[in-house]
Amino acid sequence: MRVVLQRVKEASVTVDQEVIGQIKQGFLLLVGVTHEDTIDQVNWLADKIAGLRVFEDEEERMNRSLQDVDGQILSVSQFTLYGDVKKGRRPAFTEAAKPDLANALYEAFNERLRAQGLKVETGQFGAMMDIALVNDGPVTLILEKEANA
Repeated sequence: MRVVLQRVKEASVTVDQEVIGQIKQGFLLLVGVTHEDTIDQVNWLADKIAGLRVFEDEEERMNRSLQDVDGQILSVSQFTLYGDVKKGRRPAFTEAAKPDLANALYEAFNERLRAQGLKVETGQFGAMMDIALVNDGPVTLILEKEANA
């Protein structure tokens, strides 16, 4: 499982010209699932993200978590995180999970975050989406938890 995390001042996701998810300060998460992922990867990443201290304190050190700043999450599934461009000019998506597994694990990921008291807005699984954000910092991290790792 792979997540691109961006610390944002605000973010939103739009489908067919309708805003379906919107947050203020917090994290925009682009979430990719591979066919080997299980609930173990989901839980590890959700717990890691919930506890990350990447918001600045009074001394301008990254020392505060989402809960410390009353932050929110906008979680968007993105199978293209598993795009392979080693050969040719067109990405191959053979490492991305099939939609039924990907959606189930994506939903479990969001529920694990919510269970920790976080406000989580989402995109629409499988839809073409427009994402708007104001990156804060910028702070962008790539988090990954491979099966059996």
